[in-house]
Amino acid sequence: MPGTPRDRGLRVALYSHDSVGLGHTRRNLAIAHALGSALPALTGRRVSGLLVTGERTATSYPAPEGWDWVVMPGIHKRDGRYAPRALDVGMDRLMGVRSSVVDGVLGSFRPHLAVVDRHAFGVDGELAGPLANLRRDNPGCRLVLGLREVLDAPSAAAAEWARVGVERVAETFDELWVYGDAGVHDPVAGGEIPGALAGRVRFTGYLSAGRHCAEPAGDMARPYLLTMAGGGSDGYAMTRAAAAARVPAGYRHLVVTGPQMPAALREKVRAAAAPGTRVLASVPDGLAYIRSAAAVVVMGGYNTVCEVLGSAAPALVVPRVAPRTEQLIRGRSLEARGAVRVLHPDRLGAEAIGDWFSDVARAAGPGVGPPSAGQLAARGTLALDGLSELAGHAARLVGAAAAPTSASSPAPAAGPHREEYSHAAV
Repeated sequence: MPGTPRDRGLRVALYSHDSVGLGHTRRNLAIAHALGSALPALTGRRVSGLLVTGERTATSYPAPEGWDWVVMPGIHKRDGRYAPRALDVGMDRLMGVRSSVVDGVLGSFRPHLAVVDRHAFGVDGELAGPLANLRRDNPGCRLVLGLREVLDAPSAAAAEWARVGVERVAETFDELWVYGDAGVHDPVAGGEIPGALAGRVRFTGYLSAGRHCAEPAGDMARPYLLTMAGGGSDGYAMTRAAAAARVPAGYRHLVVTGPQMPAALREKVRAAAAPGTRVLASVPDGLAYIRSAAAVVVMGGYNTVCEVLGSAAPALVVPRVAPRTEQLIRGRSLEARGAVRVLHPDRLGAEAIGDWFSDVARAAGPGVGPPSAGQLAARGTLALDGLSELAGHAARLVGAAAAPTSASSPAPAAGPHREEYSHAAV
């Protein structure tokens, strides 16, 4: 009932569409952990939240205390278009179901803060009605559009904004949180985010430091090398090449294909595996394995890269280059800062990855040696504390009377990623 102590808590809703990979779900889960742990201290109020996802395996990840999952029917990309992942129904019917689920969640839960991941109005406009209803029926709710630091090539991003409607985004969302460091890649100055929205942009830094992490499984003796392909739906070429790569003496190699890779392709990866290499579909907590690895080979998705940047493991990034160039742009921007190495898919092969493994083992020396000093030092120059920063932004948005922090009152030396944009982009 209204007025009870339970009703005075803060309610947060996080939405992600989840068509390809696990990155959107994992990003929102990291945000949920950050808000669940930080907002009570910043606001003096308990936090309850709902994670709205289109990935049915998401519930295998434990939600933070006070949070729960809402799973919509899934979608995926087929021949360049969205299609039902499992249901034998038309897209119109499926999108109607998904839209109704979100509308029910927002209408009944009545969040104080709602964060939409990446797609302002969801897939095929599934959020348009629910967000309009939320604005009308719960005008006190603050709405945020959360964006990774790289959207795509500026021309592709501009076409997407034109389809979405810049004015409609400005009318709907209170702020745009960009989960990155403007000193590494600035999507406002580069034209990926329209100048008309620049005044609403808040850079948080990468969502790397402070991520919730479980203990790694005890079945991987160190030192080990790790290859991960996120969800795995588009990771076959990389994981097969990595599985076939030479494993340096004294090391073992774990290849995690991802649960979305078809079983037949996973078996081909397993069949290609070199001595000392083990192939699995998934592990309980990928971040835990990254943090314990001697070196990692990953694709260039935002979430996986953030997990790598928060670790001490040297990384080789094999970015996806189609249909979006987002991963290539991210990889090259971070490589320019010395934080990772990039292997273009055109040069992908077992020999190239094996040579990199050998370089890592040679630099480490006998036994479990130190990580790549250059990459680790470079990561120390990046803004990686986005999770704590966005908690400060959230507290401010919901009207918290919190003491000034670096998130709400930037220090002079904080750098451009802490500034709020008020100029037009070029």
